[in-house]
Amino acid sequence: MRMPRTRSAVAAVAAGLLAASLAACGNNGGEQDGNAFTVGLLLPSQQVTRYEKADRPMIEKRVKELCPGCTVAHANAGDDVASQQRQMNSMITRGVGALILDPVDAKALRSSVQAAHKAGIPVIAYDRLAQGPISGFASFNGGQVGRLQARALLDAMRARGDGRQIVMMNGDPSSPNAGWFKRGAMSVLKDKVRIGKSYDVIEYRPDNAYDDMEAAVTALGPHRIGGVLAVNDSVASGAISALKSARIRPVPPVTGQDADLDAVQRIVSGDQYMTVYKPFKAEAHAAAAMAVALGHGRSLRSIARTTVDSPTTENIPASLLTPIAVTATNIKKTLVKDGVYTVREICTPKLRPACDKAGLTRSGPAR
Repeated sequence: MRMPRTRSAVAAVAAGLLAASLAACGNNGGEQDGNAFTVGLLLPSQQVTRYEKADRPMIEKRVKELCPGCTVAHANAGDDVASQQRQMNSMITRGVGALILDPVDAKALRSSVQAAHKAGIPVIAYDRLAQGPISGFASFNGGQVGRLQARALLDAMRARGDGRQIVMMNGDPSSPNAGWFKRGAMSVLKDKVRIGKSYDVIEYRPDNAYDDMEAAVTALGPHRIGGVLAVNDSVASGAISALKSARIRPVPPVTGQDADLDAVQRIVSGDQYMTVYKPFKAEAHAAAAMAVALGHGRSLRSIARTTVDSPTTENIPASLLTPIAVTATNIKKTLVKDGVYTVREICTPKLRPACDKAGLTRSGPAR
């Protein structure tokens, strides 16, 4: 995917979402039932826990707020391209008013996106940009995700005095975001570290990451890995398991993304150095606002303040939000403050001493 062209500050997205909300609701707090329709929501994976635990309920809730008479039809592909194609074709046959699609494989879903377009159904790409005539894109700045990971990794390696050699555990090559993340990371890492091994982790699966990390340890040696640039928390979990199985102590700094609960707990315990928190609420609200607006034939001008180009389509209206780096020092100020997790959820009895050291207490806000 080519780099986005920003028409104005991404910070203005919040104002755009508010304007879209007001436009959708009118003076009586919501769309009339006569304007109701179904929003199709197609998520890619159950392996990455955020989709069902965060994205889905947030999108469903926001659609209802913007259009009380609207309904959301949901399906999860479980990382299977053929399943997602069938699910999308079913939504098209059903005649949904708009589709929110997070593609398992951006290229493979192109024909389904074209079919939706021919049927007059706008498709909003969510989190990952699908190919074909996409009408809108709600995501985070993938280049910034990679840069945050790379900067954090360099800081951790510098603090520990570890060597300059790292292992890169990149995303699935079928994911359009994988290259975006990698380019962002490389813009920081270039000429600062030696990349001993680099892998594209198929389907972001922990078991595949384990195998790749095991191969890296065998090839490089157990004491010649200064850090691991892991693209997300699922990949980080597999990489860390392999490092532990090789009896590498302490585990070198490992990055992540998605702020999964088990990753946050690994950060507290010291097994994982950082994760990238993408405030899913803002992303979910952007996608919901786009779906409601397009379903009623309205422009995305007040919601999308950026455009992006895919390999097939130029100038796609986009909302690109800002990710946040999370380490043990700012869990409370980010994830706990935003209500993503409570201190009680993070701090199991086993982790209590580490939580105390990280400044986490039982006084975190309850959900």
